[in-house]
Amino acid sequence: MTSPSRPASTDLTPSTGRPAAAASSRVREALEARDALAVALTEAGVQLPAMDVRTPWLDGDPEAEEGDGGRPPRYALVHLGVCSAPVALELAAVIRKGAAR
Repeated sequence: MTSPSRPASTDLTPSTGRPAAAASSRVREALEARDALAVALTEAGVQLPAMDVRTPWLDGDPEAEEGDGGRPPRYALVHLGVCSAPVALELAAVIRKGAAR
């Protein structure tokens, strides 16, 4: 059901002419990728403290859709953030171990 604040999946974003649902699916995809990476890293004994999802709008909300007062993102990126030197070394070791298989 469509409400005034939530467009139907066939509504188009004014900036791209693409369906608004496609924008939110990109954010969902990035959130799922972030979560899957966090689980895999945790299982390998590595924790990145600042993983996040970023969109191209500086003032945008990754979960905003057209009509929410924000523009829906055209794409979303998994931001891995910063980590300490020991965590970076752990991550490098896990990657090397996996690459050696």
